[in-house]
Amino acid sequence: MGTGTTAASGHVPVLLEEAVEALSIRPDGCYVDGTFGRGGHSRAILDRLGPEGRLYGVDQDPSAVETGRALAEEDERFTMQHASFSDLNTLAQAWGVLGRVDGILLDLGVSSPQLDEAERGFSFMHDGPLDMRMNTAAGWTVAQWLNEADEREIARVLWQYGEERQSRRIARAIVQQRAQKPIQTTGELAGLIESVMPKARGKTGKHPATRSFQALRIHINDELGALTRGLEASVEVLASGGRLAVISFHSLEDRMVKRFLRDRSRPRQVRKGLPPLTDHICFAPTGKAIRPGAQEIAANPRARSAVLRVGERL
Repeated sequence: MGTGTTAASGHVPVLLEEAVEALSIRPDGCYVDGTFGRGGHSRAILDRLGPEGRLYGVDQDPSAVETGRALAEEDERFTMQHASFSDLNTLAQAWGVLGRVDGILLDLGVSSPQLDEAERGFSFMHDGPLDMRMNTAAGWTVAQWLNEADEREIARVLWQYGEERQSRRIARAIVQQRAQKPIQTTGELAGLIESVMPKARGKTGKHPATRSFQALRIHINDELGALTRGLEASVEVLASGGRLAVISFHSLEDRMVKRFLRDRSRPRQVRKGLPPLTDHICFAPTGKAIRPGAQEIAANPRARSAVLRVGERL
């Protein structure tokens, strides 16, 4: 996923070369693209695989799955699955590759096609239904949740996932507005948020609704919960020497990935005076975080917050 556009549209995903390079691909290896999107990373991986190589694509988005299934018809080395990467353990077992995968790539967040399609409701730049679901076939839309949740819960989500300082003010305005008329579109929500924000906020250059939209998307898709489950699943899915490469665009996600790789590569002190535990150690860090260069950011401003972290399974 992430915020790159597709190879088919003349662009490439963020940190494409760096991410594929980080997987250290073997021609006969077995790999998983846990966030297929529109297939930019998968096509780059397939280019490096030989006839014996295997690649499994996973995505929740029905539009992405449709693209992936078309690719699977063209290339017998590729398999597409409509699912969440949080279920990697179960998926790998079904594919018969549990503990034998040489690399997992996760490109977190929302993709450019999702942002650019007004009907998906991810962006306040295009007025459309307030949806924001990654998987449009299941779950509540943001509109449904916003018109049901209590004021305190709305404020908590905006603060916890968006680090929005005006979370309580925005939550109060949402509850007042929905009492008159349910909030149904991205334009309605963005306008409401803008109307109650302190004017000095405009100095940042960001739209006043940026943090709130981000928080609502993360919440409605349980993105942090999915990431936690996906990271834990990688421990059993990867073979010895296998690589985990994760591109994140949000500080909360990046902190989770950083902490996971750090905690799984160091002894753990349970109690003072007792020897540290080492049985949980299963990853070795492969270097520092990788960020896009100035040239990539200039070509695609959405890349500016991207961070790639990599770990190797022991």
